Amino acid sequence: MTRLPTDRNRWAPFLLVLGVGPLIAPLIAPLAGCSPTHPQQRLVVASKNRIDSIDPAAAYSVGALQVLSGLGDTLYRIDGRGALHPSLAVGWPQLSADGLRARVRLRRDVRFHDGTPFDAAAMAFSLERFLAIGKLSYLLGDRVASVRAVEPHTLELTLKRPYSPLAQLLSAINLTPLSPRAYRHHSRRFLNERFVGTGPYRLRFFNPQKQRLEPFSGYWGPRPANGGIDLVGLSNSTALFGALSSGEVDVLLSTSLEIDQQAALQRRAERGELRSGSGPALEIGYLTLLTDQPPLADPRLRRAVALSLDRSTISRRVTLEQRPPLRNLVPPNLPGADPTAWPDYNPSQARRLYRQAGYCQGRRLSLPLTFRSNIPADRLFALTWQAQLRRDLGDCVQLEVTGMEATTAYRQLGDGTFPLILLEWMGDFPDADNYLVPLLGCDRQRGSRCLKGASAASGSFWAAPGLQQQLSRSASLSGEPRRQLLRQIQRRAAAATPYLPVWLVAPRAWTQRSLKPPTFDGSGRLVLQALQRSPQP
Repeated sequence: MTRLPTDRNRWAPFLLVLGVGPLIAPLIAPLAGCSPTHPQQRLVVASKNRIDSIDPAAAYSVGALQVLSGLGDTLYRIDGRGALHPSLAVGWPQLSADGLRARVRLRRDVRFHDGTPFDAAAMAFSLERFLAIGKLSYLLGDRVASVRAVEPHTLELTLKRPYSPLAQLLSAINLTPLSPRAYRHHSRRFLNERFVGTGPYRLRFFNPQKQRLEPFSGYWGPRPANGGIDLVGLSNSTALFGALSSGEVDVLLSTSLEIDQQAALQRRAERGELRSGSGPALEIGYLTLLTDQPPLADPRLRRAVALSLDRSTISRRVTLEQRPPLRNLVPPNLPGADPTAWPDYNPSQARRLYRQAGYCQGRRLSLPLTFRSNIPADRLFALTWQAQLRRDLGDCVQLEVTGMEATTAYRQLGDGTFPLILLEWMGDFPDADNYLVPLLGCDRQRGSRCLKGASAASGSFWAAPGLQQQLSRSASLSGEPRRQLLRQIQRRAAAATPYLPVWLVAPRAWTQRSLKPPTFDGSGRLVLQALQRSPQP
């Protein structure tokens, strides 16, 4: 890349108005020298995301996966309506009679950004690398024993057990192929600035706070509708909010903003001042209950806590109705979800259970709740619920609220530290299996206690007889029999209440009026290549 001169004039009015020049200018200025022939077609997409790596084997943050979605393709893709389509694959996986071998035929017209051909050997190399070193290697490792190229354009996966949502799994963006040649030549610098994939964009520039994507002229699919994307990240949500309001940012993602800022932008969109778009609601907010230690080892108390949560009040006061109430661990739009598996708010029934457990008669349950202190919505949830319980059930239960920084909380989650903690989860691919297994799966148990496995790592330590077998069996079924079993699993979990769903989160984006409304794919990521300025009137 040539030297990157600065171009501060464009940003001067905005920086002067907000007084945040030292924050914004360094992000934009280094990109100025990479301008295409028609810079007006290049778009700036802003968020709070800081990206340390876009190596598919290491990426797991929302921002990193968003960048990868522009640089790479997957074997299958999910559109905004939730429909599954072949992408790098040709047709659907062909299964052996025992369901343990799957063959996937690949496109023959695909090239990596370095000009080398995409084939089964390249795909096998990428998947084997992911299995060996991927931070999310369980995605494949729990289900796939091995991969190999059986023909130049035919991939074979050997499964550990039959797995019906295999095509959905292979839509996970972490499984995008990378150029074996580029990796061999640039492995030490490959992870970021030397990333070479097959996607509609190629990487022109990278650092943790800014990335430049330019259209790949040799792309096998439809060309991007824009002249390239500049992704910029900033931790200051107020500055980002102002950047969109001033017109200096073309697109702003909801992950960048606080709840009140999102509501304000949505009101502006409803007035026609901005354009907005939303993706499928695939992120769940939930409470984890520690089931193997007092006081919540008592299932009556867990049920009482579930009946004590007024989700409607939480949604209205905490999220300004931006996050609808949720009564299930599986997003309602996914097949097999049971939207009403968990009970609704019922303080009279909650009181009866608290009384059965020895409370409400001169004795109150002191219940510690931990929230992530660096997430404002979490703190507001904790305080709102605390006030709601004081109002409705104050003689029975008292919530003791404590904040903890998120990364610290995650490190302690599997130690049984938190009787009650607010968290969120978004599946790596949109299927019920990728919500239930990470929360309910258990490799080794003693009675109702999970000793090793996902349930222990998630902080609930709950297990039930035959539940792991049900989870495994559900993954081998399809159609209505699978959906019925998934709903049965959810009802078992709801009855025991190791987790308590709270709200559902959908991704949003806002753009200037000069752009067409933003769209999202079925995995909840902004479709970068569809961003486009509207024709001039």
